[in-house]
Amino acid sequence: MFTYNAPSDLLKDKIILVTGAGDGIGKEAARQYAAHGATVILLGKTQEKLEKLYDELEAAGYPQAAIVPLNLDVATEHDYIELCNTLHQEFGRLDGILHNASILGVRTPLENYDPIIWQQVMQVNVNAPFMLTQTLMPLLQASEDASIIFTTSSVGRKGKAYWGAYAVSKFATEGMMQVLADELDNVDNIRVNAINPGATRTQMRAYAYPAESPEKNPTPADIMPLYLYLMGPDSKDVHGQSMDAQG
Repeated sequence: MFTYNAPSDLLKDKIILVTGAGDGIGKEAARQYAAHGATVILLGKTQEKLEKLYDELEAAGYPQAAIVPLNLDVATEHDYIELCNTLHQEFGRLDGILHNASILGVRTPLENYDPIIWQQVMQVNVNAPFMLTQTLMPLLQASEDASIIFTTSSVGRKGKAYWGAYAVSKFATEGMMQVLADELDNVDNIRVNAINPGATRTQMRAYAYPAESPEKNPTPADIMPLYLYLMGPDSKDVHGQSMDAQG
């Protein structure tokens, strides 16, 4: 497991957007970022889940969060521009993005893969992070110290049978991170990295491995040290890296 002891004020006064904040790793990352001083923008498709987390953060006395209900599967360029305009008016900058939202699709041979599901996986896992990053770049450029974190997977580094669109989308994510990192190589205030969370006790993992005992895997809270490290200033010189939360 990646080890890092984050100072309690690691993210004080930071503005951080977390996608897929309603469940699993995204939900826990939002909790941890808020607990370490950040104002967290909770983006997800289910408003009820976001409101529940918002109330939890408020009850804990953390900085007041913001809610952005947005279904990345059907979001349009207009939606992303509206989001950017809203964040610009409310905050004026953005200090971090955790691209956590992903969908699994189905596990089946490529020859049998449903093209509609294929396109849906690519839309959520690849196109949405691209559109969000591109649209929100002016807000990241306004930050003194901004971090962009993509979410990758071991099957996005070496292809594995039957992982279909999910694996291909994570190969694309690795490539997008590397291209963006290279383009920003001479930019001092924005760093770009990727995290492979590994086998974690989430709904997606349970769906992918229905016969597996969930208790054998760490919880989202267990893998948070790397999420805190890459979002905070201690990782200022880490750029263009794909790192394992459990390795």
